[in-house]
Amino acid sequence: MLVDFNTLPETSKVWIYQANRSFSDVELEEIKEKLNVFISNWAAHGTDLEAGYEIKYKRFIILAVNQNVQAATGCSVDSSVHFIQQLEKEYNVDLMDKMNVSYKQGEYVAYKTLTDFRKMAKDKAVSKNTIVFNNLVTNIGEYKENWEVPASESWHNRFLK
Repeated sequence: MLVDFNTLPETSKVWIYQANRSFSDVELEEIKEKLNVFISNWAAHGTDLEAGYEIKYKRFIILAVNQNVQAATGCSVDSSVHFIQQLEKEYNVDLMDKMNVSYKQGEYVAYKTLTDFRKMAKDKAVSKNTIVFNNLVTNIGEYKENWEVPASESWHNRFLK
């Protein structure tokens, strides 16, 4: 059951998929339509999941499920991964690689491999104050508080000595 992302409780489970490039406006509209259909039919053991999504910075797809109504199961999570993989193929974009880093340069969102980000940290091209996206958050509460944070407050801090 598709619901407005902003109405989901803070305990709702989230999955964040970051794209290796920005989506065009046309792609965003198509992806939103596909997300609406997918989430409207998303279920766990035959029971609809109360779920929503948002797309941030034309680059991040955030899925959320209200686990208080019906928990996502292995099969339902697998179906969402399959859906994301289909988007990857259709739009020739990488959404599943967790070994990449997105961070802000002003209002622009940059995307680098972990190796490149580590080198940039060593070269002082990024700092503890650089805003990074911590895609390891697990629920909406963490997403709101700890997703978009200075590198010093994220796992990225280990590269900034």
